[in-house]
Amino acid sequence: MKSPVELAQQLARQWQNNALRAQRLLTPDPWPLKLTIGQPTASQVLQQAARVQQHIQRWRLVTVGEVVFERKNYRRLAEAVELPSYWQINNPSEWVQACQDADVRHEFAALSELITASEPCMYELLVRERSLWRHKPLSEVLDTLVLAGKLTPGCAQGQPLRLLSGYGVDTKFVERHETLLRRLLDTRFADAASEQGLLNFLDALDEKDHWLLVRPLAEGLLPFQRLRLTSTELAQAALPATRILLVENERCEHLLPPLQDCIAVLGAGFNLAWLAGQALEGKQLYYWGDLDTWGLAMLARARQLRPNVQAVMMTQDVFTDYAGFAVHEPQRAGDFDQSHLTPSEQALLVHLQEQEKGRLEQEFIPLERVHAEITGQIIE
Repeated sequence: MKSPVELAQQLARQWQNNALRAQRLLTPDPWPLKLTIGQPTASQVLQQAARVQQHIQRWRLVTVGEVVFERKNYRRLAEAVELPSYWQINNPSEWVQACQDADVRHEFAALSELITASEPCMYELLVRERSLWRHKPLSEVLDTLVLAGKLTPGCAQGQPLRLLSGYGVDTKFVERHETLLRRLLDTRFADAASEQGLLNFLDALDEKDHWLLVRPLAEGLLPFQRLRLTSTELAQAALPATRILLVENERCEHLLPPLQDCIAVLGAGFNLAWLAGQALEGKQLYYWGDLDTWGLAMLARARQLRPNVQAVMMTQDVFTDYAGFAVHEPQRAGDFDQSHLTPSEQALLVHLQEQEKGRLEQEFIPLERVHAEITGQIIE
């Protein structure tokens, strides 16, 4: 025989189960819940009559949900006994009431406000991952929801976050709630904010230093085969080579051919503001990125800062030749200034947007083709 207190504790423990909580709050399938109370044995009815009567009375006093009683016959009793059989909880509000737990009530009330203020795609994240918001002021979480509904890929257009207007928050607010904001944007844009980093996703100027991989492609240019420098250093101190090859992804390092008078800088992604530094004056600049909308958006951004940037292997011919390796692009780049792309690059962008599988990542281009293309373009 289970008492109302025991089953209330069981329900409260179930609230802590992320998957179960999401299922019960977001789908109609589990309702109503039926919790078995358990019935006394014949010996208990005969030998512990007072305890059984107390058990029955406790359940008669329960006002949340519905306690279903059933009559049961016992061999040595003249009349059937009406006993509580199961406790039926009909909806999430009754579940929370039945828990008899102040923390559960508080969280449910907060969740109700958050769900009301959010988009449907955000519901599961908010319900499953309470750690993202439950120790924050509710008013600030609500403001973060509003902000997440306004932001779009590339909306910062190269500005620092502190200079953005129209969003009603400052840089410190974004820093305090960066993880929650990024995860909320992931629900709208297929995890793109986490994959690219929040600032890159927004095309916001990162005013903090980032470490980039620098690799000389010829002997004697640097005393190291590879090293990391900050973006500030790259903007201020000229590298000892006339040619600089910018490569979107670090994992393509092994594909690069030896090249005289050339140094590669890998892994910058959208962190391209350093290109405006004096250290790049007079350099021949080349850019190689993924063949997808984001790669072309980054190329446009690089060329906005340095109009002389030449694209490498970012052509429709290359995409067509290796289209068998192309995949679906989960979230395409938002609107960006295409005036920094050549007509053929703009046509490539349209072509990629028309494809079901419009993303060809750099590392799927064969080594021989990479060597031939880079060597041919840069040396010529």
